Amino acid sequence: MTATKSPVLEATGLSKHFTVRGRGTARHAVVHAVDDVSLALFAGEVTALVGESGSGKSTVARLLAQLMPATSGVIRLRGEEITVRRGKRFRAYVRSVQLMLQDPFGSFNPVQTIGGTLRRVLRMHGRDNAEITETVDRLLTEVNLTPPAQYAGRFPHELSGGQRQRISIARALAVNPDVLLADEPVSMLDVSIRLGVLNLLAKLAAERALALLYITHDIASARYFATTTVVMYAGRMVEGGPSEVVTQQPAHPYTQLLVASAPDPGRPLAPVPPGGLGAPPSLIDPPQGCRFHPRCPLALPKCTTEVPPKFTLAGTNGHWAACWLHEKSES
Repeated sequence: MTATKSPVLEATGLSKHFTVRGRGTARHAVVHAVDDVSLALFAGEVTALVGESGSGKSTVARLLAQLMPATSGVIRLRGEEITVRRGKRFRAYVRSVQLMLQDPFGSFNPVQTIGGTLRRVLRMHGRDNAEITETVDRLLTEVNLTPPAQYAGRFPHELSGGQRQRISIARALAVNPDVLLADEPVSMLDVSIRLGVLNLLAKLAAERALALLYITHDIASARYFATTTVVMYAGRMVEGGPSEVVTQQPAHPYTQLLVASAPDPGRPLAPVPPGGLGAPPSLIDPPQGCRFHPRCPLALPKCTTEVPPKFTLAGTNGHWAACWLHEKSES
């Protein structure tokens, strides 16, 4: 059980606000991109961060990767609070925490071969020239691109989307990280090859004892792929727990709508309330109380004024929901 283990990477109370500048905006307008996010990643386990576009998932990944400063909150690596910006400390942090981007084509130098890209990473992190070629071959084999020589000499445009994403995985693994932050790693791939990439990531997480954060808008894949699922809405965490429980017994109305929106040929379409659910809220002027209440079909008067805390649900193994509907059912 993860409760008896120490997290490899942990965020507590993480928030990120962006100041808006430009014509037509208030002088001190602020985008509340992420508010009070707490997350723990454990060795050998996959944690899914789920939510619709604009919910703050990618911002969380960039904060954990230390690519931008947090407005508030704490990030701990192996229990040690850490803040890095540049230089040797940042490079040392990157060796432990790797970020894998959504668009594999856009993340590569188009005029450098795959072998050249991997060799450059290894040189930057102090690998001996004598072992670089052997390491490149091993990495390509590990992500199922064989024979290695056939791929090392190619350019990114000569590979398929799935092959490029496997190269992205190999590049991240080149420095033997402890944490891999995978931001929508299969959303730009054909449906037919997504499963192969997810299976590869799961296999690597188990074999290398990687703490893997899987960011996705597809809650169905979270159930299949992740040990733990956390759901975000409009910059806040609204539900979390074991993936099987969160996806099969969703407690928050937003999670219930996410699950209902996932394609299922054996399930009739869920009825949509008259007028629909409305648009997502503005993060410059987010709603008071629960941010989902303007779209929630079950909203209580309390939801419009008070931010709900996390309520641990009775009879569950760590399942929680930030929803006033569960105030009296807390274990």
